[in-house]
Amino acid sequence: MSPSRISRRQFLSATGALAGMGLAGASLHLPCFGLPPDASSRPAEQTAADYTLHIKTSPIEIAPKRTISATTYNGQFPGPLLRFQEGRQVTVDIYNDTDTPEQLHWHGQMVPVDVDGAAEEETPFIPAHGKRRIVFTPRPAGFRFYHTHNRAGGNLESGQYGGEVGPVYIESKREPGNYDREIFLVLKEFEPKLSRGGDMDQDFLAPMSQVKELKEQGESAMKASRANGMPKGYEVGYKSFTINGRMLYHGEPIRVKQGERVLFHVLNGSATEIRSLALPGHTFHVIALDGNSVPNPSDVPVLWLGTAERVSAIVPMNHPGVWIMGDTANDDRKNGMGIVVEYADQKYKPLWRASPKEFRWNYTRFAKAGVSVTPPDETFEMIFTKDNAAAEGFNRWAINGVSYPMTNQMAPASFHLKQGKRYRIRMRNASDDIHPIHLHRHSFELTNFAGTETAGITKDVVMVGGYQEVSVDFVADNPGLTLFHCHQQLHMDFGFMTLFDYV
Repeated sequence: MSPSRISRRQFLSATGALAGMGLAGASLHLPCFGLPPDASSRPAEQTAADYTLHIKTSPIEIAPKRTISATTYNGQFPGPLLRFQEGRQVTVDIYNDTDTPEQLHWHGQMVPVDVDGAAEEETPFIPAHGKRRIVFTPRPAGFRFYHTHNRAGGNLESGQYGGEVGPVYIESKREPGNYDREIFLVLKEFEPKLSRGGDMDQDFLAPMSQVKELKEQGESAMKASRANGMPKGYEVGYKSFTINGRMLYHGEPIRVKQGERVLFHVLNGSATEIRSLALPGHTFHVIALDGNSVPNPSDVPVLWLGTAERVSAIVPMNHPGVWIMGDTANDDRKNGMGIVVEYADQKYKPLWRASPKEFRWNYTRFAKAGVSVTPPDETFEMIFTKDNAAAEGFNRWAINGVSYPMTNQMAPASFHLKQGKRYRIRMRNASDDIHPIHLHRHSFELTNFAGTETAGITKDVVMVGGYQEVSVDFVADNPGLTLFHCHQQLHMDFGFMTLFDYV
Protein backbone atom coordinates (compact mmCIF):
# COMPACT_ATOMS: atom_id res chain seq x y z
CA MET A 1 0.00 0.00 0.00
CA SER A 2 1.48 3.39 -0.93
CA PRO A 3 2.35 5.86 1.90
CA SER A 4 -0.38 8.24 0.75
CA ARG A 5 -3.13 5.61 0.88
CA ILE A 6 -5.07 5.65 4.12
CA SER A 7 -6.34 2.30 5.39
CA ARG A 8 -9.96 1.68 6.31
CA ARG A 9 -9.00 1.12 9.96
CA GLN A 10 -6.86 4.29 10.06
CA PHE A 11 -9.66 6.30 8.45
CA LEU A 12 -12.27 5.10 10.94
CA SER A 13 -9.92 5.78 13.84
CA ALA A 14 -9.06 9.27 12.59
CA THR A 15 -12.69 10.23 12.25
CA GLY A 16 -13.51 9.03 15.73
CA ALA A 17 -15.69 6.17 14.60
CA LEU A 18 -16.90 4.04 17.48
CA ALA A 19 -15.45 0.65 18.21
CA GLY A 20 -17.41 -2.44 18.97
CA MET A 21 -18.10 -4.19 22.12
CA GLY A 22 -16.98 -7.74 22.64
CA LEU A 23 -18.22 -10.08 25.23
CA ALA A 24 -16.56 -11.64 28.07
CA GLY A 25 -18.06 -13.43 30.90
CA ALA A 26 -16.63 -12.67 34.29
CA SER A 27 -14.45 -15.71 33.77
CA LEU A 28 -12.85 -17.48 30.84
CA HIS A 29 -15.03 -20.49 31.33
CA LEU A 30 -18.12 -19.60 29.36
CA PRO A 31 -21.43 -20.69 30.89
CA CYS A 32 -22.04 -24.04 29.31
CA PHE A 33 -24.81 -26.53 28.75
CA GLY A 34 -23.40 -30.07 28.85
CA LEU A 35 -24.35 -32.96 26.64
CA PRO A 36 -28.01 -33.97 26.88
CA PRO A 37 -29.30 -37.48 27.36
CA ASP A 38 -30.32 -39.27 24.19
CA ALA A 39 -33.50 -37.53 23.00
CA SER A 40 -34.05 -39.49 19.81
CA SER A 41 -37.13 -41.35 21.00
CA ARG A 42 -38.92 -38.58 22.87
CA PRO A 43 -41.99 -36.76 21.48
CA ALA A 44 -41.00 -33.15 20.78
CA GLU A 45 -43.50 -31.37 23.06
CA GLN A 46 -43.99 -33.92 25.84
CA THR A 47 -40.69 -33.50 27.63
CA ALA A 48 -38.45 -30.68 28.78
CA ALA A 49 -36.04 -29.28 26.24
CA ASP A 50 -32.39 -30.23 26.39
CA TYR A 51 -31.44 -26.57 26.05
CA THR A 52 -33.30 -23.30 26.57
CA LEU A 53 -32.27 -19.96 25.11
CA HIS A 54 -33.85 -16.56 25.85
CA ILE A 55 -33.34 -13.70 23.41
CA LYS A 56 -33.46 -10.57 25.56
CA THR A 57 -32.04 -7.09 25.95
CA SER A 58 -29.50 -7.05 28.76
CA PRO A 59 -26.87 -4.83 30.36
CA ILE A 60 -23.36 -6.12 29.66
CA GLU A 61 -20.42 -4.90 31.72
CA ILE A 62 -17.42 -4.85 29.38
CA ALA A 63 -15.19 -3.04 31.90
CA PRO A 64 -15.65 -1.59 35.40
CA LYS A 65 -18.12 1.30 35.26
CA ARG A 66 -18.58 0.64 31.53
CA THR A 67 -21.87 -1.09 30.80
CA ILE A 68 -23.63 -1.30 27.48
CA SER A 69 -27.07 -2.53 26.50
CA ALA A 70 -27.33 -5.30 23.90
CA THR A 71 -29.65 -8.04 22.73
CA THR A 72 -28.19 -11.29 24.06
CA TYR A 73 -28.82 -14.96 24.63
CA ASN A 74 -29.71 -15.70 28.25
CA GLY A 75 -28.63 -12.24 29.36
CA GLN A 76 -24.92 -12.79 28.76
CA PHE A 77 -22.26 -12.33 26.15
CA PRO A 78 -21.18 -14.56 24.62
CA GLY A 79 -24.24 -16.75 24.71
CA PRO A 80 -23.88 -20.06 26.57
CA LEU A 81 -21.44 -22.58 25.16
CA LEU A 82 -23.61 -25.40 23.81
CA ARG A 83 -21.97 -28.82 23.70
CA PHE A 84 -23.72 -31.31 21.44
CA GLN A 85 -22.80 -34.83 20.43
CA GLU A 86 -22.63 -35.63 16.74
CA GLY A 87 -25.61 -37.70 15.66
CA ARG A 88 -27.54 -37.39 18.94
CA GLN A 89 -30.86 -35.59 18.50
CA VAL A 90 -31.45 -32.49 20.63
CA THR A 91 -34.41 -30.31 21.51
CA VAL A 92 -33.96 -26.55 21.95
CA ASP A 93 -36.58 -24.11 23.20
CA ILE A 94 -35.96 -20.55 22.01
CA TYR A 95 -37.89 -17.78 23.74
CA ASN A 96 -37.97 -14.33 22.18
CA ASP A 97 -38.41 -11.79 24.96
CA THR A 98 -38.03 -8.81 22.62
CA ASP A 99 -40.52 -6.80 20.53
CA THR A 100 -38.98 -7.96 17.23
CA PRO A 101 -39.42 -11.33 15.44
CA GLU A 102 -36.09 -13.17 15.43
CA GLN A 103 -34.08 -15.77 13.55
CA LEU A 104 -31.45 -17.94 15.25
CA HIS A 105 -29.01 -19.40 12.74
CA TRP A 106 -27.09 -22.63 13.47
CA HIS A 107 -23.97 -21.61 11.60
CA GLY A 108 -21.94 -24.41 10.02
CA GLN A 109 -24.44 -27.18 10.70
CA MET A 110 -26.14 -29.37 8.11
CA VAL A 111 -29.71 -28.92 9.28
CA PRO A 112 -33.10 -28.67 7.51
CA VAL A 113 -34.37 -25.29 6.31
CA ASP A 114 -37.03 -25.10 9.05
CA VAL A 115 -34.22 -25.23 11.64
CA ASP A 116 -31.39 -23.34 9.91
CA GLY A 117 -32.58 -19.89 10.95
CA ALA A 118 -32.76 -17.76 7.79
CA ALA A 119 -35.92 -16.02 6.62
CA GLU A 120 -34.63 -16.15 3.03
CA GLU A 121 -34.85 -19.96 3.24
CA GLU A 122 -38.37 -19.66 4.73
CA THR A 123 -37.36 -20.67 8.25
CA PRO A 124 -40.26 -19.61 10.53
CA PHE A 125 -39.51 -16.59 12.70
CA ILE A 126 -39.42 -16.81 16.48
CA PRO A 127 -42.31 -14.43 17.17
CA ALA A 128 -41.92 -11.38 19.40
CA HIS A 129 -42.67 -12.45 22.98
CA GLY A 130 -43.14 -15.96 21.65
CA LYS A 131 -41.34 -19.29 21.46
CA ARG A 132 -40.15 -21.92 18.98
CA ARG A 133 -39.18 -25.47 19.85
CA ILE A 134 -36.79 -27.01 17.37
CA VAL A 135 -35.57 -30.59 17.17
CA PHE A 136 -32.54 -31.53 15.10
CA THR A 137 -29.52 -33.81 14.91
CA PRO A 138 -26.25 -31.85 15.25
CA ARG A 139 -23.67 -32.41 12.51
CA PRO A 140 -20.89 -32.27 11.51
CA ALA A 141 -18.57 -32.52 14.51
CA GLY A 142 -16.39 -29.57 15.43
CA PHE A 143 -16.52 -25.90 16.40
CA ARG A 144 -19.72 -24.20 15.17
CA PHE A 145 -21.75 -21.30 16.54
CA TYR A 146 -25.19 -19.75 16.68
CA HIS A 147 -26.20 -16.16 15.99
CA THR A 148 -29.03 -13.93 14.91
CA HIS A 149 -29.80 -13.81 11.22
CA ASN A 150 -31.92 -10.67 11.33
CA ARG A 151 -31.03 -8.01 8.81
CA ALA A 152 -30.02 -4.69 10.33
CA GLY A 153 -29.76 -2.29 7.38
CA GLY A 154 -28.78 1.05 8.84
CA ASN A 155 -29.96 0.13 12.36
CA LEU A 156 -26.76 -0.47 14.30
CA GLU A 157 -28.65 -1.82 17.30
CA SER A 158 -29.91 -4.81 15.32
CA GLY A 159 -28.43 -7.92 13.71
CA GLN A 160 -24.95 -8.97 14.79
CA TYR A 161 -24.10 -5.44 15.89
CA GLY A 162 -25.60 -6.53 19.22
CA GLY A 163 -24.74 -9.50 21.38
CA GLU A 164 -26.54 -12.43 19.75
CA VAL A 165 -23.55 -14.73 19.29
CA GLY A 166 -22.73 -17.97 21.08
CA PRO A 167 -20.30 -20.88 20.56
CA VAL A 168 -21.26 -24.47 19.77
CA TYR A 169 -19.03 -27.51 20.02
CA ILE A 170 -20.23 -30.78 18.49
CA GLU A 171 -18.26 -33.67 19.93
CA SER A 172 -17.35 -36.53 17.64
CA LYS A 173 -17.40 -40.14 18.72
CA ARG A 174 -13.60 -40.08 18.74
CA GLU A 175 -12.19 -36.83 20.15
CA PRO A 176 -8.38 -36.76 19.63
CA GLY A 177 -7.70 -35.05 22.97
CA ASN A 178 -4.04 -34.23 22.30
CA TYR A 179 -4.12 -31.26 24.67
CA ASP A 180 -4.46 -30.51 28.39
CA ARG A 181 -7.47 -28.20 28.27
CA GLU A 182 -9.53 -26.10 25.89
CA ILE A 183 -10.56 -22.44 26.00
CA PHE A 184 -13.19 -20.74 23.83
CA LEU A 185 -12.58 -17.13 22.77
CA VAL A 186 -15.18 -14.94 21.07
CA LEU A 187 -13.82 -11.76 19.48
CA LYS A 188 -16.40 -8.97 19.28
CA GLU A 189 -16.72 -5.21 18.94
CA PHE A 190 -19.48 -3.05 20.38
CA GLU A 191 -20.79 0.53 20.24
CA PRO A 192 -20.88 0.88 16.44
CA LYS A 193 -21.10 4.13 14.51
CA LEU A 194 -21.36 4.96 10.81
CA SER A 195 -18.57 6.75 9.01
CA ARG A 196 -17.40 7.29 5.44
CA GLY A 197 -14.94 4.48 4.88
CA GLY A 198 -11.42 4.25 3.59
CA ASP A 199 -9.78 1.24 1.97
CA MET A 200 -9.54 -2.11 3.74
CA ASP A 201 -6.03 -3.39 4.42
CA GLN A 202 -5.39 -6.65 2.56
CA ASP A 203 -1.66 -7.15 2.94
CA PHE A 204 -2.18 -9.98 5.46
CA LEU A 205 -3.56 -12.39 2.83
CA ALA A 206 -1.53 -14.66 0.58
CA PRO A 207 -1.32 -15.25 -2.30
CA MET A 208 -1.72 -11.52 -2.99
CA SER A 209 -2.20 -11.79 -6.74
CA GLN A 210 -5.06 -9.74 -8.17
CA VAL A 211 -6.86 -10.08 -11.49
CA LYS A 212 -6.16 -7.05 -13.69
CA GLU A 213 -9.56 -7.20 -15.39
CA LEU A 214 -11.42 -7.20 -12.04
CA LYS A 215 -9.33 -4.33 -10.71
CA GLU A 216 -9.94 -2.23 -13.80
CA GLN A 217 -13.68 -2.88 -13.59
CA GLY A 218 -13.90 -2.00 -9.88
CA GLU A 219 -11.72 1.08 -10.07
CA SER A 220 -13.55 2.36 -13.14
CA ALA A 221 -16.93 2.06 -11.37
CA MET A 222 -15.63 3.87 -8.29
CA LYS A 223 -14.03 6.60 -10.38
CA ALA A 224 -17.30 7.22 -12.23
CA SER A 225 -19.24 7.36 -8.96
CA ARG A 226 -16.86 9.86 -7.38
CA ALA A 227 -16.86 11.95 -10.58
CA ASN A 228 -20.64 12.24 -10.17
CA GLY A 229 -20.13 13.76 -6.73
CA MET A 230 -20.86 10.66 -4.65
CA PRO A 231 -18.97 10.31 -1.36
CA LYS A 232 -17.58 6.95 -0.37
CA GLY A 233 -20.25 4.63 1.01
CA TYR A 234 -20.83 4.17 4.70
CA GLU A 235 -18.66 1.87 6.76
CA VAL A 236 -19.00 0.90 10.42
CA GLY A 237 -16.43 1.63 13.11
CA TYR A 238 -16.50 0.75 16.80
CA LYS A 239 -15.65 2.25 20.16
CA SER A 240 -15.18 -0.88 22.27
CA PHE A 241 -13.39 -4.14 21.56
CA THR A 242 -13.63 -7.29 23.63
CA ILE A 243 -12.67 -10.92 24.00
CA ASN A 244 -15.41 -12.93 25.70
CA GLY A 245 -17.22 -9.69 26.43
CA ARG A 246 -14.46 -8.01 28.44
CA MET A 247 -12.01 -5.34 27.37
CA LEU A 248 -8.27 -5.89 27.76
CA TYR A 249 -7.13 -5.69 31.43
CA HIS A 250 -10.74 -5.82 32.66
CA GLY A 251 -11.42 -9.55 32.67
CA GLU A 252 -9.92 -12.57 34.33
CA PRO A 253 -6.58 -13.57 32.77
CA ILE A 254 -6.00 -16.93 31.14
CA ARG A 255 -3.94 -18.70 33.80
CA VAL A 256 -1.57 -21.35 32.46
CA LYS A 257 1.27 -23.58 33.60
CA GLN A 258 4.56 -24.09 31.82
CA GLY A 259 4.42 -27.20 29.64
CA GLU A 260 0.64 -27.16 29.20
CA ARG A 261 -0.85 -27.64 25.77
CA VAL A 262 -3.89 -25.37 25.54
CA LEU A 263 -6.41 -25.79 22.73
CA PHE A 264 -7.92 -22.41 21.81
CA HIS A 265 -11.18 -22.33 19.86
CA VAL A 266 -11.33 -18.80 18.42
CA LEU A 267 -14.46 -17.31 16.86
CA ASN A 268 -14.66 -13.98 15.08
CA GLY A 269 -18.15 -12.92 16.24
CA SER A 270 -17.91 -9.48 14.62
CA ALA A 271 -20.66 -8.05 12.46
CA THR A 272 -18.22 -6.48 10.03
CA GLU A 273 -14.54 -6.72 11.01
CA ILE A 274 -11.65 -9.00 10.07
CA ARG A 275 -9.69 -9.87 13.19
CA SER A 276 -6.18 -11.06 14.02
CA LEU A 277 -4.84 -12.68 17.18
CA ALA A 278 -1.27 -13.14 18.35
CA LEU A 279 0.41 -14.30 21.57
CA PRO A 280 3.99 -12.96 21.75
CA GLY A 281 6.64 -15.62 22.20
CA HIS A 282 4.26 -18.44 21.25
CA THR A 283 3.01 -20.17 18.13
CA PHE A 284 -0.43 -21.47 17.19
CA HIS A 285 -0.51 -25.05 15.93
CA VAL A 286 -3.62 -24.85 13.74
CA ILE A 287 -5.55 -28.13 13.69
CA ALA A 288 -8.97 -27.06 12.40
CA LEU A 289 -10.60 -24.30 10.33
CA ASP A 290 -14.31 -23.60 10.82
CA GLY A 291 -14.46 -26.71 13.00
CA ASN A 292 -13.06 -29.04 10.32
CA SER A 293 -9.73 -30.79 10.80
CA VAL A 294 -7.07 -29.63 8.36
CA PRO A 295 -5.01 -32.20 6.42
CA ASN A 296 -1.75 -30.40 7.18
CA PRO A 297 -1.72 -28.91 10.73
CA SER A 298 0.81 -26.07 10.79
CA ASP A 299 2.44 -23.57 13.14
CA VAL A 300 1.73 -19.86 12.61
CA PRO A 301 2.59 -16.75 14.66
CA VAL A 302 -0.75 -15.00 13.99
CA LEU A 303 -4.32 -16.09 13.38
CA TRP A 304 -6.46 -14.15 10.90
CA LEU A 305 -10.23 -14.60 10.84
CA GLY A 306 -12.88 -13.07 8.62
CA THR A 307 -16.30 -12.50 10.15
CA ALA A 308 -17.80 -15.84 11.27
CA GLU A 309 -14.58 -17.80 10.70
CA ARG A 310 -13.29 -20.10 13.42
CA VAL A 311 -9.81 -21.41 14.10
CA SER A 312 -8.88 -24.19 16.53
CA ALA A 313 -5.20 -24.16 17.47
CA ILE A 314 -3.03 -25.72 20.16
CA VAL A 315 -0.55 -23.42 21.91
CA PRO A 316 2.31 -25.07 23.82
CA MET A 317 2.89 -22.92 26.91
CA ASN A 318 6.67 -22.76 26.78
CA HIS A 319 7.55 -19.09 27.32
CA PRO A 320 6.85 -18.12 30.96
CA GLY A 321 5.77 -14.59 31.74
CA VAL A 322 2.69 -12.41 31.61
CA TRP A 323 1.63 -11.70 28.06
CA ILE A 324 -1.05 -9.88 26.09
CA MET A 325 -2.85 -12.08 23.60
CA GLY A 326 -4.44 -9.58 21.26
CA ASP A 327 -5.12 -8.09 17.87
CA THR A 328 -2.08 -7.01 15.90
CA ALA A 329 -3.77 -3.65 15.15
CA ASN A 330 -2.45 -1.35 17.88
CA ASP A 331 -5.55 0.87 18.07
CA ASP A 332 -7.95 -2.05 18.35
CA ARG A 333 -5.84 -3.77 20.99
CA LYS A 334 -5.47 -0.59 23.04
CA ASN A 335 -9.24 -0.14 22.85
CA GLY A 336 -9.85 -3.58 24.30
CA MET A 337 -9.21 -6.37 21.78
CA GLY A 338 -6.96 -8.47 23.96
CA ILE A 339 -6.73 -10.70 27.01
CA VAL A 340 -3.92 -11.35 29.50
CA VAL A 341 -2.18 -14.75 29.58
CA GLU A 342 -0.53 -15.31 32.94
CA TYR A 343 1.84 -18.16 33.77
CA ALA A 344 1.79 -19.59 37.29
CA ASP A 345 4.08 -17.75 39.72
CA GLN A 346 4.59 -14.91 37.23
CA LYS A 347 3.43 -11.50 38.43
CA TYR A 348 4.62 -8.89 35.96
CA LYS A 349 3.12 -6.14 33.90
CA PRO A 350 1.57 -7.77 30.79
CA LEU A 351 3.83 -7.49 27.75
CA TRP A 352 3.06 -7.10 24.06
CA ARG A 353 5.51 -7.64 21.21
CA ALA A 354 4.72 -7.06 17.56
CA SER A 355 4.43 -10.10 15.31
CA PRO A 356 6.64 -10.65 12.25
CA LYS A 357 5.51 -8.23 9.55
CA GLU A 358 6.45 -10.62 6.76
CA PHE A 359 3.90 -13.23 7.85
CA ARG A 360 0.88 -13.70 5.56
CA TRP A 361 -2.25 -15.74 6.24
CA ASN A 362 -2.43 -18.42 3.55
CA TYR A 363 -5.19 -21.03 3.63
CA THR A 364 -3.21 -23.28 1.31
CA ARG A 365 -0.50 -23.94 3.94
CA PHE A 366 -3.05 -26.22 5.65
CA ALA A 367 -3.90 -28.14 2.46
CA LYS A 368 -3.21 -31.69 1.37
CA ALA A 369 -0.04 -31.68 -0.73
CA GLY A 370 0.10 -33.38 -4.10
CA VAL A 371 -3.61 -34.12 -4.34
CA SER A 372 -5.60 -33.32 -7.47
CA VAL A 373 -8.96 -31.64 -7.18
CA THR A 374 -11.97 -33.75 -8.08
CA PRO A 375 -13.62 -32.29 -11.21
CA PRO A 376 -17.11 -30.85 -10.59
CA ASP A 377 -20.25 -31.86 -12.39
CA GLU A 378 -21.05 -28.18 -13.00
CA THR A 379 -19.48 -24.79 -12.33
CA PHE A 380 -21.37 -21.67 -11.27
CA GLU A 381 -19.73 -18.38 -12.24
CA MET A 382 -20.21 -15.44 -9.88
CA ILE A 383 -18.93 -11.88 -10.04
CA PHE A 384 -19.24 -9.55 -7.05
CA THR A 385 -19.71 -5.82 -7.71
CA LYS A 386 -20.19 -2.67 -5.66
CA ASP A 387 -22.37 0.32 -6.51
CA ASN A 388 -20.78 3.01 -4.36
CA ALA A 389 -23.11 4.84 -1.94
CA ALA A 390 -26.10 3.94 -4.14
CA ALA A 391 -28.51 2.93 -1.35
CA GLU A 392 -29.08 6.15 0.60
CA GLY A 393 -25.36 6.47 1.21
CA PHE A 394 -24.72 2.74 1.72
CA ASN A 395 -22.90 0.66 -0.86
CA ARG A 396 -25.19 -1.60 -2.83
CA TRP A 397 -23.82 -5.05 -3.64
CA ALA A 398 -24.68 -7.45 -6.44
CA ILE A 399 -23.91 -11.00 -7.53
CA ASN A 400 -23.90 -11.28 -11.33
CA GLY A 401 -25.54 -7.85 -11.47
CA VAL A 402 -28.46 -8.79 -9.20
CA SER A 403 -28.90 -7.31 -5.71
CA TYR A 404 -30.97 -9.33 -3.27
CA PRO A 405 -34.12 -7.34 -2.33
CA MET A 406 -33.56 -5.09 0.67
CA THR A 407 -37.17 -5.59 1.72
CA ASN A 408 -38.77 -8.61 3.36
CA GLN A 409 -39.99 -9.99 0.04
CA MET A 410 -38.77 -13.44 -1.00
CA ALA A 411 -36.52 -13.75 -4.02
CA PRO A 412 -36.39 -16.67 -6.43
CA ALA A 413 -33.36 -18.95 -6.42
CA SER A 414 -30.68 -17.98 -8.93
CA PHE A 415 -28.82 -21.30 -8.96
CA HIS A 416 -30.26 -24.81 -9.19
CA LEU A 417 -28.88 -28.03 -7.74
CA LYS A 418 -29.45 -31.74 -8.25
CA GLN A 419 -28.97 -33.91 -5.20
CA GLY A 420 -25.70 -35.83 -5.13
CA LYS A 421 -23.93 -33.69 -7.74
CA ARG A 422 -20.63 -31.91 -7.07
CA TYR A 423 -20.63 -28.20 -7.85
CA ARG A 424 -17.92 -25.56 -8.12
CA ILE A 425 -18.53 -21.89 -7.33
CA ARG A 426 -15.99 -19.68 -9.07
CA MET A 427 -16.08 -16.31 -7.32
CA ARG A 428 -14.61 -13.20 -8.93
CA ASN A 429 -14.45 -10.09 -6.75
CA ALA A 430 -14.61 -6.83 -8.74
CA SER A 431 -14.36 -4.70 -5.58
CA ASP A 432 -11.49 -3.69 -3.31
CA ASP A 433 -13.25 -5.14 -0.24
CA ILE A 434 -12.55 -8.52 1.34
CA HIS A 435 -15.69 -10.64 1.44
CA PRO A 436 -16.07 -13.49 3.97
CA ILE A 437 -18.37 -15.72 1.92
CA HIS A 438 -20.70 -18.19 3.66
CA LEU A 439 -22.78 -21.06 2.27
CA HIS A 440 -25.62 -22.21 4.54
CA ARG A 441 -26.37 -25.84 5.44
CA HIS A 442 -23.36 -27.22 3.54
CA SER A 443 -19.59 -27.36 3.87
CA PHE A 444 -17.31 -26.68 0.92
CA GLU A 445 -13.78 -27.60 -0.14
CA LEU A 446 -11.39 -24.80 -1.09
CA THR A 447 -10.09 -25.71 -4.55
CA ASN A 448 -8.39 -22.52 -5.78
CA PHE A 449 -7.27 -19.42 -3.93
CA ALA A 450 -5.98 -16.47 -5.96
CA GLY A 451 -4.63 -18.71 -8.70
CA THR A 452 -3.24 -21.45 -6.45
CA GLU A 453 -4.94 -24.83 -6.70
CA THR A 454 -5.51 -26.57 -3.38
CA ALA A 455 -7.42 -29.51 -1.93
CA GLY A 456 -8.55 -30.98 1.35
CA ILE A 457 -9.49 -27.80 3.24
CA THR A 458 -13.13 -27.94 4.33
CA LYS A 459 -14.82 -24.72 5.47
CA ASP A 460 -18.11 -22.85 5.55
CA VAL A 461 -16.66 -19.31 5.30
CA VAL A 462 -13.77 -18.13 3.11
CA MET A 463 -12.30 -14.65 2.65
CA VAL A 464 -12.28 -13.55 -0.99
CA GLY A 465 -9.74 -10.77 -1.33
CA GLY A 466 -10.17 -7.57 -3.28
CA TYR A 467 -9.92 -8.13 -7.06
CA GLN A 468 -9.19 -11.82 -6.50
CA GLU A 469 -10.65 -15.12 -7.67
CA VAL A 470 -11.52 -18.00 -5.34
CA SER A 471 -13.15 -21.35 -6.12
CA VAL A 472 -14.90 -23.73 -3.75
CA ASP A 473 -16.55 -27.10 -4.36
CA PHE A 474 -19.48 -28.65 -2.52
CA VAL A 475 -21.75 -31.66 -2.82
CA ALA A 476 -25.49 -31.03 -2.97
CA ASP A 477 -26.43 -33.31 -0.08
CA ASN A 478 -28.93 -31.29 2.01
CA PRO A 479 -32.10 -30.55 -0.01
CA GLY A 480 -33.96 -27.27 0.36
CA LEU A 481 -33.39 -23.58 -0.20
CA THR A 482 -29.78 -22.68 0.58
CA LEU A 483 -28.57 -19.15 1.25
CA PHE A 484 -25.22 -17.86 -0.03
CA HIS A 485 -23.97 -14.48 1.18
CA CYS A 486 -21.18 -12.26 2.37
CA HIS A 487 -21.04 -12.52 6.17
CA GLN A 488 -20.16 -8.85 6.52
CA GLN A 489 -23.48 -7.52 7.89
CA LEU A 490 -23.25 -4.27 5.96
CA HIS A 491 -22.75 -6.15 2.70
CA MET A 492 -25.36 -8.85 3.31
CA ASP A 493 -28.01 -6.30 4.26
CA PHE A 494 -27.47 -4.27 1.11
CA GLY A 495 -27.82 -6.89 -1.59
CA PHE A 496 -24.93 -9.37 -1.19
CA MET A 497 -27.02 -12.56 -1.05
CA THR A 498 -28.41 -15.17 -3.39
CA LEU A 499 -30.22 -18.50 -3.17
CA PHE A 500 -29.68 -22.05 -4.38
CA ASP A 501 -32.52 -24.54 -4.64
CA TYR A 502 -32.80 -28.24 -5.41
CA VAL A 503 -34.61 -29.38 -8.55
